[in-house]
Amino acid sequence: EPLVESGGGSVQAGGSLKLSCVASPYTYSYCMAWFRQAPGKDREGVASIDSTGRTQYSHSAKGRFTISHDNAKNILYLQMNSLTPEDTAIYFCALDLVPDAKYCRDGYSRDFGYWGQGTQVTVSS
Repeated sequence: EPLVESGGGSVQAGGSLKLSCVASPYTYSYCMAWFRQAPGKDREGVASIDSTGRTQYSHSAKGRFTISHDNAKNILYLQMNSLTPEDTAIYFCALDLVPDAKYCRDGYSRDFGYWGQGTQVTVSS
């Protein structure tokens, strides 16, 4: 599989989790993002990063979550702090390979060609 997430789990409100997404090796410029889908809700973008390091965050993620990418290991991370029950969802990573990072300007509001299988995050009050 091109993308494999890990790091989900159960945590109490106020706690932290760090999600990882391992990607198969690639040499193109990339757009990557984290999405989540809560029960009964549409999938929503959480954060994005491109191969220039440009990041974008949703309103709910800003100030609490940090997206990063280890270029040497092809691993995408999402550090999540100050978690609340509203963060409970399945979290997915997504990847698109592009000729140039300028194609990533829409952040997570774009199509992605590859998706992981998802990892469950449950936050209890």
